[in-house]
Amino acid sequence: KKKTVSFSSMPNDRKINSTAACISLMLEGCELKKVRSNSRMYSRFFVLDADMRSVRWEPSKKDSEKAKIEIKSVKEVRVGKKTPVLRSNGLSDQFPDECAFSIIYGDNYESLDLVASSADVVSAWVMGLRYLVSYGKHSPEAPGTGHPSLRTSWISSVFDLADLEKSGRIPVSRAVQLIKALNPGMKTSTIELKFKELQKATERPGTEVACDLFVEAYCELCTRPEIFFLLVQFSSNKEYLGVKDLLMFLEVEQGMEGVTEEKCLEIVSKYEPSKEGREKGYLAIDGFTRYLLSADCSIFDPQHRKVCQDMAQPLSHYYISSAHSACLLEDNFWGRSDISGYISALGLGCRSLELVLWDGPEGEPVVYTSPSAASCVPFRAVVGLIDQHAFTASAYPLILCLVVRCSAPQQRLAAQCLRKTLGEKLYLEPPNPVASYLPSPEELKGRILIKGKKLPPTCEDSEGEVSDEEEGWELARRLGQEDREAPEGGGLRRVRLSRELSELVSLCQAVPFQDFESSRRGQRYWEMCSFSEVEAGRFANECPAELVSYNKRFLSRIYPSPMRIDASNMNPQDFWKCGCQMVAMNYQTPGLMMDLNAGWFRQNGACGYVLRPAIMREEVSYFSANAKDSLPGVPAQLLHLKVISGQNLPKPKGSGAKGEVVEPYVCAEIHGIPADCAEHRTKTALQSGDNPIFDESLEFQINLPELAVLRFVVLDDDYIGDEFIAQYTIPFECLQPGYRHVPLQSLAGEPLPHATLFVHVAITDRRGGGKGHRRGLAGRRGRRVREYTSTKATGIKAIDEVFRTATQPLREATDLRENVQNALVSFKELCGLTPAANMKQCILTVSTWLLHSDSAPSVTLNLAEQYPPMEAQGPIPDLLRKVLTAYETMIQTSRTLIESADTVYGKLIQAQQAGMDFHKELHRIETKEGLRGRKLQKALESFAWNITVLKGQADLLKHAKAEALDNLWQIHNAGQSCGIGRNGSASPEPSRLRAPLEPIPE
Repeated sequence: KKKTVSFSSMPNDRKINSTAACISLMLEGCELKKVRSNSRMYSRFFVLDADMRSVRWEPSKKDSEKAKIEIKSVKEVRVGKKTPVLRSNGLSDQFPDECAFSIIYGDNYESLDLVASSADVVSAWVMGLRYLVSYGKHSPEAPGTGHPSLRTSWISSVFDLADLEKSGRIPVSRAVQLIKALNPGMKTSTIELKFKELQKATERPGTEVACDLFVEAYCELCTRPEIFFLLVQFSSNKEYLGVKDLLMFLEVEQGMEGVTEEKCLEIVSKYEPSKEGREKGYLAIDGFTRYLLSADCSIFDPQHRKVCQDMAQPLSHYYISSAHSACLLEDNFWGRSDISGYISALGLGCRSLELVLWDGPEGEPVVYTSPSAASCVPFRAVVGLIDQHAFTASAYPLILCLVVRCSAPQQRLAAQCLRKTLGEKLYLEPPNPVASYLPSPEELKGRILIKGKKLPPTCEDSEGEVSDEEEGWELARRLGQEDREAPEGGGLRRVRLSRELSELVSLCQAVPFQDFESSRRGQRYWEMCSFSEVEAGRFANECPAELVSYNKRFLSRIYPSPMRIDASNMNPQDFWKCGCQMVAMNYQTPGLMMDLNAGWFRQNGACGYVLRPAIMREEVSYFSANAKDSLPGVPAQLLHLKVISGQNLPKPKGSGAKGEVVEPYVCAEIHGIPADCAEHRTKTALQSGDNPIFDESLEFQINLPELAVLRFVVLDDDYIGDEFIAQYTIPFECLQPGYRHVPLQSLAGEPLPHATLFVHVAITDRRGGGKGHRRGLAGRRGRRVREYTSTKATGIKAIDEVFRTATQPLREATDLRENVQNALVSFKELCGLTPAANMKQCILTVSTWLLHSDSAPSVTLNLAEQYPPMEAQGPIPDLLRKVLTAYETMIQTSRTLIESADTVYGKLIQAQQAGMDFHKELHRIETKEGLRGRKLQKALESFAWNITVLKGQADLLKHAKAEALDNLWQIHNAGQSCGIGRNGSASPEPSRLRAPLEPIPE
């Protein structure tokens, strides 16, 4: 039996770090499974001929001349299940996507479908075949011979600089330090071991190494196969990217817009280490790796690093980063009050601090939040600190939540201290009685607001009684200071409040919550309520719609249950999904909940304010926080996440007994509304060292993208209990598509130097009306029943008649969008691409087939027309004919959408505005119709649903038209750049520069 070569069984863990290594593996040959069209699989031994002109397999019933494919006949090499045979039902679950690949060859575009034992073997074959297809005609000699590569020359020049004695050898210790300096994060022990291995293999032991050994060690240690594979995919110049290759990679794979050759040259000069590469505009493997690891290629969208949201909305329309016990550095019971906690919270962009005021021993108020606090902090010192650090991380308003537990005389001192220290920063202007909403963060920039109790207007004395809040009494009970008993009958406690402190409260007046109906009728916009997490949790579960509606006008603050004596945190998502703005967190307690909070508030320049989703802000909208499926009018999206590899993963803390072995796996979690919460994990990378390969694809459906957060967690697989290694949390809206590195953090949220995950991110619209499903046979696709969104009856005749006029436009809007979506997916599948691919990739793929053929059929794109037809001259193979038909269908459905969208959009908006005209009269009409109780509630819900559906479907249609125009622009652009376009002078204006439809006012 012939020997099978696989990466896992290679001597000395031989790495594929060059095209030469791929080709040498192919020359040795290995066992692959050949898949037939009847879904049966046969093991065969595949080998590359010594002259590198053909791939053969044996045993075979065909004669040896037929059991082969000539390299020159290969049109394309596809990775994954990208042909009808591999996608068929009988096979799709028998092997993972990353273990399959296909060779498309011959004038009839036949496919040889293969399955390998591992993703590494696939990578080697695909890389080697693509190299031979591109360069085989010009260089049949073995790669790596002759002229030294760009990389070898550069590494040799580095060696020469380190060879101070010019003896042609340098000490091993210096060589180790040199490689460590070029690859920060690599362990010294790993480098030393590699030199020992190579010295032993070449029988050259000693304390010094020569240049050739140094080059070999560097290439084996510092080449990441997954990045080399990517480079070869896009390279048209052997083992480096030229400017045009880099431009193609950035546009097609990374989704970057407006990339120029000048920008590519900037990247080369910034990241390419070799002087020759920089001069010629070449990015070799080391420069490419550096670029992919850099901040310029971060997974976090750089637009979100600065304030990028509309900051002119009312304050109640934002989530506000809030701290509960910021001055505590440990738990509530044993923690010591420490002033640095405030600096830390403000430095992280926190915009709401809680201060509990107690009577101090020396006649001045103090702040402490722990029954066993060894020391307390003078209130004056805290205010001085806040004055100093309030606006270092964010210019937007800071809210100080005062919980008063001190006597009236000390309250006066506290008020004087606030006025004197904060001066002009203190916001003291009375609320505008004519307004309906709070001012915006933009209007309140640089101001400090005091949230607290206020004396009633009837009280004219220097102090008076006010109702007290529950917050803080648990602490008072532990301190033994609970001398103010609750009144008989269980009413609210009463406390004394000084006028001076009362006068500092303006826009955030604390009032007790009664019920939602009382708030709707009587609460004023500057009044706000605080809820314990238990009470808010009950509302979130029992009446989420009412809580969402309440939070449109009023601020609400949620504080942790007093039972959390360990200062653990509640899940902020439980309250954000209901629109609660201020969820007070224990900043001193790391873990999942704090990761979610920190990650979430990073998305708007870390300014402490995040605009809530539109569906939670609009006056009339239907939103159920506990929805289990997609929301009316919000386009659900699919997140395609490929976890490729990990770099420099640290050992779990406290795992010294396990030795050096870490066996990690990655968990990807989505946190958001209940319909979106999901978790998928990769397989465990066994015996992988610090740089494991996972190579696994995960998929998530996101129904409310604006509220979703993605969290990566790396864990060490251990039979006793999986141990935490690292994490990273990022809002869904901040994800950048393409190949990205995830900068891993510790449990406390601190960056872990050089520890990363390498991933590929793609986001697509959910196809059709059904749940996101695996795309498979075309037959199954055709039988899926199309779902139409419809309006609901309110029970009020005049209103229902208006909404009924939208029935037909709603169906038309769905048909227009879904016809284009289905046509796009069919076209992409026939091109051998995933639904996540863009139009540019499709056109480039088709052009690649045509260019890799000596007897290429003549297919051109007529760019003179607005909707460019793909035209063929002469006979064309069956696969290409199917591609042309699918392209034609896509162009026609796109044309219908673009030309019909404005009319259908107009009808939807007309119906929505006619419905909104009834909104002001709604209560009068309800009374006239005699609706009350459950019937009234149902009518109001249906009305809000209808308005949301009409606005949402109109928005989706507007978005679909913009995408269709963008696809046309990509076709023009790709047609010109790859040479199959004709008559194209200038491509049409990108759709990004057009405003095809007006935005819908809120």
